[in-house]
Amino acid sequence: MAVPLPLPPPGPQFVLRGTQSAVNALHFGGGAQAQGRQLLFSGSQSGLVHIWSLQTRRTVATLDGHGGQSVTWLQMLPQSHQLLSQGRDLRLCLWDLAEGRNAIVDSVCLESVAFCRSSVLAEGQARWLLALPGKGSDEVRTSTTDALHSPNHQVQILEMPSKTSVCTLKPEADAKPGMPMCLGLWQAESSPRPLLLAGYEDGSVALWDVWERKVCSRVSCHEEPVMGLDFDSQKARGVSGSAGKALAVWSLNGQQALQVCSTHQLTNPGISDITVRPDRKILATAGWDHRIRVFHWRTMKPLAVLAFHSASVHCVAFATNGLLAAGSKDQRISIWSLYQRT
Repeated sequence: MAVPLPLPPPGPQFVLRGTQSAVNALHFGGGAQAQGRQLLFSGSQSGLVHIWSLQTRRTVATLDGHGGQSVTWLQMLPQSHQLLSQGRDLRLCLWDLAEGRNAIVDSVCLESVAFCRSSVLAEGQARWLLALPGKGSDEVRTSTTDALHSPNHQVQILEMPSKTSVCTLKPEADAKPGMPMCLGLWQAESSPRPLLLAGYEDGSVALWDVWERKVCSRVSCHEEPVMGLDFDSQKARGVSGSAGKALAVWSLNGQQALQVCSTHQLTNPGISDITVRPDRKILATAGWDHRIRVFHWRTMKPLAVLAFHSASVHCVAFATNGLLAAGSKDQRISIWSLYQRT
């Protein structure tokens, strides 16, 4: 008796078109403009931010604030109507989206043209922390090869919205990790101290104590630059992807020491983005090989390979209800309903 073949993964629930350029950033949000609707924000290579209604599958508004330069990161501030967008124009813009407004109310100048995305730690609507790549111009470069003194190898922490400098995180004297490639601010429930996870050009991941301005731990995860990471603070466990062919799963113990738990080989190299679903059950990766890969977060068992896009997938994002969005160089955004939350 023939064994039935497993069913192929389903196709996307629907596809959003109309960005007219590669999609580099995605973020699900709500806020005052949502009015009960589920919204998806997308950032394009042409410098535009599109706000999509998932009910009508059309754009609600288009934001143009980055002078035609690629938008690389988007983040809605929690419980607010404010959106952050980061672009290759060396600006990070704060948008007011309340009551139909689409206005830039503030901006921060960046010093790095790299694709490292910023990170936010919200301490309430009144104040929040912002981690930015490549600040620290107070350092004088003594030679063209001195990586330690390069501003682009540092991370600036600002208190917002005052833009007050909290600190500049500089690599240790004996470490040359290269540029920060991805950042993740977080805070343990048992401690008021903000911490920063940073993935670097040399393939390492470091945990910084922001107040102490020091590296608590650094671990070598990849042989290629870290392109994306996500961290599950409840399980003290994180995952990172790189330009290489492996995912690295690492953990953080009670002494704030990072250690690699396991690595998982991929068929093809190159992960642009990686994210764990809010319920911490599954994770998704965006691949240079045009594929979206889905894994079980606890076991890292491969669950699905989603082959829809015709070019590199640049970004993935989960909604709180479990929907998955993926943005690609092919100018399309695919929306998936997989392994629904129970």
